[in-house]
Amino acid sequence: MEEPRRLGGRYELGGVLGRGGMAEVYIGHDIRLGRAVAVKTLRTDMARDPSFQARFRREAQSAASLNHPSIVAVYDTGEDYIDGISIPYIVMEYVDGSTLRELLHSGRRLLPERAMEMCIGILQALEYSHRNGIVHRDIKPANVMLTRTGQVKVMDFGIARAMGDAGMTMTQTAAVIGTAQYLSPEQAKGEQVDARTDLYSTGCLLYELLTLRPPFVGDSPVAVAYQHVREEAQPPSVFDPELRPEYDAIVMKALAKDRDVRYQSADEMRADIERALDGLPVAAASAPTMALGMGGYGAADGRTMAMPAQPGGSGGQAGATSILPGVGGGYDAGGDGYEPGGYDDDGYSSRSDRRRAGNGNGRSRNTSVIMLVVAAVLVLLGSFFVAKSMFGTGSNNTTASVPSLVGEDYATAQGQITNLGNNIKLVKGPAIACDTGTADTNKICKQNPAAGQTVQSGGTITVQLSSGPITDGVPNVANMTVQQATTALQNAGFQIGQQSSAASATVPSGSVISYSPTGAQAKGTVINLVVSSGQPQAQVPSLLGLAPADAQAALTKLGLVPAPQGDDTQPTQYAPGTVSRQSVAAGTPVAPGTQVQYWTAPASQSPSGAPSPNPTDTGNPTGGPGNNGNGNGNTGNPFGGWPGG
Repeated sequence: MEEPRRLGGRYELGGVLGRGGMAEVYIGHDIRLGRAVAVKTLRTDMARDPSFQARFRREAQSAASLNHPSIVAVYDTGEDYIDGISIPYIVMEYVDGSTLRELLHSGRRLLPERAMEMCIGILQALEYSHRNGIVHRDIKPANVMLTRTGQVKVMDFGIARAMGDAGMTMTQTAAVIGTAQYLSPEQAKGEQVDARTDLYSTGCLLYELLTLRPPFVGDSPVAVAYQHVREEAQPPSVFDPELRPEYDAIVMKALAKDRDVRYQSADEMRADIERALDGLPVAAASAPTMALGMGGYGAADGRTMAMPAQPGGSGGQAGATSILPGVGGGYDAGGDGYEPGGYDDDGYSSRSDRRRAGNGNGRSRNTSVIMLVVAAVLVLLGSFFVAKSMFGTGSNNTTASVPSLVGEDYATAQGQITNLGNNIKLVKGPAIACDTGTADTNKICKQNPAAGQTVQSGGTITVQLSSGPITDGVPNVANMTVQQATTALQNAGFQIGQQSSAASATVPSGSVISYSPTGAQAKGTVINLVVSSGQPQAQVPSLLGLAPADAQAALTKLGLVPAPQGDDTQPTQYAPGTVSRQSVAAGTPVAPGTQVQYWTAPASQSPSGAPSPNPTDTGNPTGGPGNNGNGNGNTGNPFGGWPGG
């Protein structure tokens, strides 16, 4: 089995999470801390260019300086070497969720209030970054993550710059950096940007969340950028008449061409949104919010033009500002950027009511006329669906219900999609680690659109095969109580297995001594625990008859504390100088450190129960010399002692 690629001796790379024109993002595993991470690496073909190297490192510096719950955290940076080429990488927080781009492409319409709440999260991140002197410069749906719990996280500070940088414009090597559909007028014109630039892009994003389309669409990035400078966006309510006027006012103020008319800070825009959500009047409603073009830009002859560049990238003279070739191509590991030589308008095709760049008639349309046209279209559509329901459609359905493909292999899924007809295609996306219970390799783990949703005739269904189960580091639960360990493991996605007990001299009773398995494990893995039953017990040895030194050694060996008490005052049968008595009976289980007292038989005491030594008896019971012949033995010692002489 091939060893996974490892960066810095610490980060093992797994499957690809996303690719862009400049970088690739992998799911990774930090083997030191046992946690999942996202690792962004500069593409090898880009690594030879010092400007890309510098831009990549600038992203790391910008993001690493920001520590906020609504900003994807940067943990580490480093360099890898492939064929002698330095490949920088950034280790980031792994966010379990999806981008707003994926949400928008799913076709699901958000409640306006939910869209506003998401925008608040973005503005909180920008509020923090602006306060720290950093402008993001590339706010777009692909750069905003939404976690499974609904939290918003802004990422990809690839073209972020400090506000104080001299000449902080968007023109670099004859290209405008950023994504055309979210490009501010000053970015399109190559002027210096500031915090209000991010607010314009946020307004574009909010517009799309509310209407499922960006404020401007066109046949090319240049056409879209031109509209950002010259065209007036239609209010969101044109596309969704149910939107409240306050929402229109907030969006249109954010989209003002003149920066001085826009919101002046992320905090100001956030406060207005919160007032709207609370049903209060908003500041934007009383301010001029017409997103008018800047005077003097280009020639108003009805044509979309790529203007010649002006040295320095800024200025306000008539006809001097340029919309440079190659709009887009910005750093986008999520694949949302525009590749050189091509155009990706984020999935929005041309519409009959699209406003062409340079078309002066578009600005003079009366809203009531538009509403009449919309009403007529709705009547025609209603008639069509009535006829469709009455006369049937046979096999010419324009939509189909998406089947559930998760858990199937690709060939089986291909057959199901073929049976749908309507020229619907199945597209295989990059393999991903899977936590849906279908972690078998090469089984479908994720599909878009989801099962039960509809897909248009000629549309596509994207599936991602499983590269294996999602792995994560097992939390260190040693020394935790069983309840604490159980909570920690379950929160990390693991199950609790067997619990065995063992004595421990260091771990309190009821706490975890050890657990297995450890390290990176698949979600749902069963973790077994060894729980402390308390201090290990020692059995007191028998000390009787031992020399004091031997008794002391026997107790010390078992972790018990010897406590000699001197000579024994009680009668004993043990030899003088040996242990004759102990305070704790032999065989008693005690905790280590227990004190055991013992006494020693005195040298002057005869053992109890032993016969007294017989005196030398020289007498004669029948009389004889020295006993006066009375038969009582020694008359000099009435107790039968030694002869008195």
